[in-house]
Amino acid sequence: MEHAEADAATLRRLRRAQGQLTAVITMLGTGRELREVVIQLAAASHALHRASFKIISDQLRRCVLDEQDAACVDRLTEEKLEELFLGLA
Repeated sequence: MEHAEADAATLRRLRRAQGQLTAVITMLGTGRELREVVIQLAAASHALHRASFKIISDQLRRCVLDEQDAACVDRLTEEKLEELFLGLA
């Protein structure tokens, strides 16, 4: 997948999450049933979580496949990767 395509896919995920968060705000303002709000909030959380992993995996792919950015691999140490992934938990 090209960089631009990967970035576009990530932006779509983030926009979807943004729309879901907007829906949660609207639902709270209009007194929607708690169950519906929680379902929508869980969907937004899931979308953000997937976008986070997508951003990290795209960067890793770029580091591994793009030889011109060999320094990238040096910056992404095992400890830094672990920190990034644990930050998503």
